[in-house]
Amino acid sequence: MRFGIDVVATDGQARTGWVDTPRGRYRTPVFMPVGTRGAVRAIGTDDLESLGVEIVLGNTYHLMLRPGADLIAGRGGLGRFMDWGGHTLTDSGGYQVFSLEPKVTDEGARFKSTYDGDVHHLTPESAVDIQARIGADIQMVLDVCPPLPSERPVIESAVDRTSRWAERGRAAFVAGSEERLERGLDQAQFGIVQGGLAVDLRERSARALTSLGFDGYAVGGLSVGESRVEMVDVLGPTLAHLPADQPRYLMGVGDPAGLVEAIGLGIDMFDCVLPTRFARHGMVLTSEGRINLRNARFAADDGPLDPGFAASPANRYSRAYLRHLVNVDEATAARALTLHNLAFTLDLIDRARSAIESGTFETLRAEILDVWG
Repeated sequence: MRFGIDVVATDGQARTGWVDTPRGRYRTPVFMPVGTRGAVRAIGTDDLESLGVEIVLGNTYHLMLRPGADLIAGRGGLGRFMDWGGHTLTDSGGYQVFSLEPKVTDEGARFKSTYDGDVHHLTPESAVDIQARIGADIQMVLDVCPPLPSERPVIESAVDRTSRWAERGRAAFVAGSEERLERGLDQAQFGIVQGGLAVDLRERSARALTSLGFDGYAVGGLSVGESRVEMVDVLGPTLAHLPADQPRYLMGVGDPAGLVEAIGLGIDMFDCVLPTRFARHGMVLTSEGRINLRNARFAADDGPLDPGFAASPANRYSRAYLRHLVNVDEATAARALTLHNLAFTLDLIDRARSAIESGTFETLRAEILDVWG
């Protein structure tokens, strides 16, 4: 089945619609919480369901090492393993591997496991096979993600290698389609555009990937230290070279300002650890902006966590109480703040959909940037 997007409304470049999949469909724009090891930290699958989450991202690097792709396959795939009926997406593992400074050749990347020191070799073909065994609805092609800032030759080399790997990864994916269907697995595969902050390299990467006929396209290598202005400046020209009838995914962006800026340019899908990581450190996304509950000014604050967000799952608790839980490292704090931060982010996405449908997205964007910009 071809993954395509059914756009039901636009407002400028911003768009909202549905992506149909063999499992069903999901709305766009969509935010995917990160379930690194098959779980979103501090909360359970039932929480994801109650929050209205539609897709969860799993981390291929960690899952291939613990518990292993074969074990997950033997349990019926990632969704069944974690008792999750919604959609799943796995990254290729490339981002985590490249943070380990692996030995990289045209063949692939050789790296040591952070768990036991064993040496592994990840190639475009093995990334396809591993993700097929993990069994997510969407898998990502293996790419090269250069750090920013990097010299132009480094980024250019990453673009060219990403394109070569994408060609191999796509060929392996297509060749394995029949075997996957026999297993009852109808997966999609997305390509990943690289190019740093160089518009011409982003355009080169986009042209190379779209010629391979992926089911959707991600923009990678951003939100890695550059300013939001720099991200926006390169994102718009990149999207102009991606098909309008397929999903567009911006990897690693989840702050409120970044979300509305990218939605305004036409991005459909997002993932980010920011809401959950912030929660574990007492940082809260609120209608007033970001607050740090560790600050002494909240010690005797009897008000709800976010009075401007009535639907918060954590508003039953006072800021004073939650601050106490954070400061004594009580697990309840991580759970409550994770639920809140995800609910806040998902609500923002829902507001963006509604604003696009009503033609008021620019008003929402200005409102969010006024608080978060």
